[in-house]
Amino acid sequence: MDTIDSIDSFAVSGSAVGEGQRLYQEPAPFVVDTAEHRFSFHPAGKDRFATLLELIDSAQDTLKLFYYMFQDDFAGQQVRKALIGAAERGVDVYLIVDAFGTDAGKSFFKPIVKAGGRFEMFEPRFGARYFIRNHQKMAIADDERVMAGGFNISDNYFKPPEENGWNDLGVLIEGPIVQRFCDWFDRLDQWVSNPGSQYRLIRAMLREWDHGDGPVQLLMGGPTHITSDWAREVKKDLAHGERLDLVMAYFSPPRSIRRLIRRIAERGKARLVMAGLSDNNATIGASRALYRGLLDSNAQIVEFQPSKLHCKLIVVDDVTYFGSANFDLRSLRLNLEIMVRVEDADLAEKMRGLIDHMEEASEPITDEWYAKRASWFNRFRWRLGWFMVSVADYTVTRRLNIGL
Repeated sequence: MDTIDSIDSFAVSGSAVGEGQRLYQEPAPFVVDTAEHRFSFHPAGKDRFATLLELIDSAQDTLKLFYYMFQDDFAGQQVRKALIGAAERGVDVYLIVDAFGTDAGKSFFKPIVKAGGRFEMFEPRFGARYFIRNHQKMAIADDERVMAGGFNISDNYFKPPEENGWNDLGVLIEGPIVQRFCDWFDRLDQWVSNPGSQYRLIRAMLREWDHGDGPVQLLMGGPTHITSDWAREVKKDLAHGERLDLVMAYFSPPRSIRRLIRRIAERGKARLVMAGLSDNNATIGASRALYRGLLDSNAQIVEFQPSKLHCKLIVVDDVTYFGSANFDLRSLRLNLEIMVRVEDADLAEKMRGLIDHMEEASEPITDEWYAKRASWFNRFRWRLGWFMVSVADYTVTRRLNIGL
């Protein structure tokens, strides 16, 4: 494997955080080549934004985009402008957004259609099943390059930390796996193009999905009778893992996964970078409600301080996962999610270097920290957050969708 632009010494791509926060500089982009693929990683918001716009501006034939959230703000307006320009120069532009997550109204997207592009909303008939979300994010250019990761189209995902920008990861991918992204997008197109489509078809799409057996795989998650594709694979890797390094915006996995993490911590090393800031304080409480058991198993926990954390990154031994899925019940069992799995020792080591950099700007969660913070009132609040995130939200949605 050849690696370009090493991140052993991180170059500055953003600005330091403000007063009261630990010094943090967003890493510069870096590129890793492996298994006939090129992965260009963009940890900094401004680089994600520039790369996404360049991807759109350089498309010659087709653009296929799906986003959970698309907002009518500066970032959304700039992306829309780029899509309009692509459509006007003859590119076949097709944008799908999730109706639940997107704040921009349908009128916001009309100029894209007027320019010759296509626009659809992933929107099940209103009712119980409306509460299951298509949480995926992708932008495919010319069926040759795809930009994936956890970020949506909103200012929050592209601004620097000192301007309330959220920490996330965007990855530009070139290689055979892009065709699988195209195949999946075509299936989403069939779903939104059929007015009668509901989640019976979604379940069939997920059951029939083939993620491949090579070192680079495209995994799906969603509302199925059995464990979803991505959850099943990550559990297999955790079951045999000796080292885990994880960065996760929302962390409230089921007991079976917590048990696997604790076993890795007991026999090897488990390092968890959690959110110290979030757009939903209940999710922080849900994570903190699990800290005691993890600490008792020798897991290393830190909370990221410079900004709100939205990144989804898992490294187990020589395997790296990145994409749209959090480590909570909704992402593991309900939401439509898309995750890339890459088995490569050098890539895993590079991603651990990125996590090292984040750890330096994080607050360690120690026994002393827990003893100081875990008053009965705080423990009550944390358990309440866990109940809201892991029981109420998941259980209500699940029971409203009997048969999923």
